[in-house]
Amino acid sequence: MIYLWIKAFHIIFMVAWFAGMFYIWRLFVYHMENPHKEVKDQLAIMEKKLYKIIMMPAMILTVVFGIWMLFLKWDYFINVKWIWIKIIIVLFLIYWHFLAYYYIKQFEKNQTYPSKKFRIMNEVPTIILIAVVLLAILKPF
Repeated sequence: MIYLWIKAFHIIFMVAWFAGMFYIWRLFVYHMENPHKEVKDQLAIMEKKLYKIIMMPAMILTVVFGIWMLFLKWDYFINVKWIWIKIIIVLFLIYWHFLAYYYIKQFEKNQTYPSKKFRIMNEVPTIILIAVVLLAILKPF
């Protein structure tokens, strides 16, 4: 029974984390496309708050509950390949998460990038979500 509660909270925080991951890259597009300093300043505030208040706690709690599930059912997980593929994908998502923070810091230095770059980068979390959900539901290996 405890495992199902942990799994539920893992999914809840994963949804919050992905909501942030979907939105932050879109904010970066708007940040690059808007010529007005006041708007860029407001977007910078939104980006920082999204990252620190929603994304960071959600990432940490997703990982904590995921590791907890892993330990509770270690005898099962040690023998299946899909979970290890999922973990590798999640590690890449964690990298993508911290990459967003890198760009927040670059914007503070008035660094600019083509908005198309962030339009493309915005699609990565969607691809990761599809892969993770398919692995977790279908358990193909």
